[in-house]
Amino acid sequence: MTTSTPGGRPTTVADDTIDVLVVDDDFRVARVHRAYVARVEPFRVTGVAGTGEEAVAAVGELRPGLVLLDLYLPDLFGLDVIPRLRAAGHECDVMVISAAREADSVRGAVRHGVVDYLLKPFAFEDLRARLERYAAQRGRLRDAVVRGQADVDRVLAGAAGPVPAVSALPKGMSVETARLIERTLRQADGTLSARECAESTGVSRVSARRYLEHFHTVGSAEVSLRYGAAGRPERRYRFVDGAGARTAREPWSRGGTGV
Repeated sequence: MTTSTPGGRPTTVADDTIDVLVVDDDFRVARVHRAYVARVEPFRVTGVAGTGEEAVAAVGELRPGLVLLDLYLPDLFGLDVIPRLRAAGHECDVMVISAAREADSVRGAVRHGVVDYLLKPFAFEDLRARLERYAAQRGRLRDAVVRGQADVDRVLAGAAGPVPAVSALPKGMSVETARLIERTLRQADGTLSARECAESTGVSRVSARRYLEHFHTVGSAEVSLRYGAAGRPERRYRFVDGAGARTAREPWSRGGTGV
């Protein structure tokens, strides 16, 4: 474990600074992640840990606000670190950064309350967008004044504007599922069918198809047809993320880009 203040020299930190602990067993990868975080305000890396045990100890010592957590650690599976942190009374947020693509890992991360899940490898912009989105949501939670259900809905949805803005989604669609489907589509290696999307996310095939078709309608996804030996051609979807694409930012993806 290393700290960002060699020699114990005191540092002046702004009140809104978010301290970050990077957890990754590959020191080269950890170094890259640390450099990425250092480029994003108001984040500051205060430590690096290479194992689950080191992560638990580092959180106790450094009290970071956010932990960037790899899942494939040499001593513990990353998700097993989270309940140990909670049992010790640590309330830091956790963002998973891992190569783990298994649906069980994603579902487990959601159950453990992670704030985001970013697949390796990724570019700086991918992490930057997620950190900025997290910082904005953290600020909203800190400053939230709850006068009624609308205020609760706005905080939980992570939307900066009024809750009615979510009406951009067709009736019957949820923001949470839209985020999940969009993230899965962004992270797909190539194209994705409704069946494959359903298997990856745990939603029904019908629901996956409906959300994918919505993304196609708003210009966030393109569709190609794969012809088999018999029957109707299979519709396959690819996320569109180019300068010329009509990728209007829907409420569930405001402020962030994916992998």
